Amino acid sequence: MWNIPNILTLLRIVLIPVFVLLFYLPVEWARFSCALVFSIAAVTDWFDGYLARRWGQVSPFGAFLDPVADKLMVAVALLLLVQSDPTPALAIPAAVIIGREITISALREWMAELGARAEVAVSIIGKFKTAVQMVAILLLIYDEPIAGIPIFTVGFVLLYVAAILTLWSMILYLKAAWPSLLGQRSLNTQLEHDE
Repeated sequence: MWNIPNILTLLRIVLIPVFVLLFYLPVEWARFSCALVFSIAAVTDWFDGYLARRWGQVSPFGAFLDPVADKLMVAVALLLLVQSDPTPALAIPAAVIIGREITISALREWMAELGARAEVAVSIIGKFKTAVQMVAILLLIYDEPIAGIPIFTVGFVLLYVAAILTLWSMILYLKAAWPSLLGQRSLNTQLEHDE
C-alpha cells in the first residue's frame, strides 16, 4: 500500500487544502503558487500511474484512490474558478465537466457490480480530454498574460474544448454500457483500455 505511486496519489489529495489556501491569499504571487501546486498535481497524476505499471506496483488501493484524487483536485479547482468569476460562461463548462465525472463514476461502480467494469475503462478520448482539461484549468488559474498572450482567454477556450470532449467521451461510455443498462449482460461495444 505504501509504495511510491500510492504516496504520489495521496500527495495530490494533501495538496488540495494547500491549493485552496493559496487561492485565497491576498498576495500578488497567490495565483502563480496555485498554478504551481496544480501543475505538481497534474504531473503526479501521470507519474504515479506510469511508475505503478513500470514497477509492477499496481494495487487495488491505488486503482481506487487515483481517480478519486484526480476528480477532487479538478472539482475543487473548477469550483474556486467559478466562485472567483461567477459568470454563466465559466459555470456551464465547469458544471458539464463535474457532472460528467459524477455520472461516469456512478456508471463504473454499477458496471463493476455486474462484473463488466472493463467495458467502461478509460478510453483514449478520455485521456485526451483529461490533458486538455488540465491545461485549461492551469491557464485559468494563472490568469496573467505571458509575452502578450491572453492566458485566461486561451484557458477559457480550452475549457470549452474539454467540455465538448467530456460530453463525447461520456456518450462513448454510455454507448458501451447501454446493453447492460437495458438489462442485457453481454456488451457489444468495448472501449480501448489505456490504463
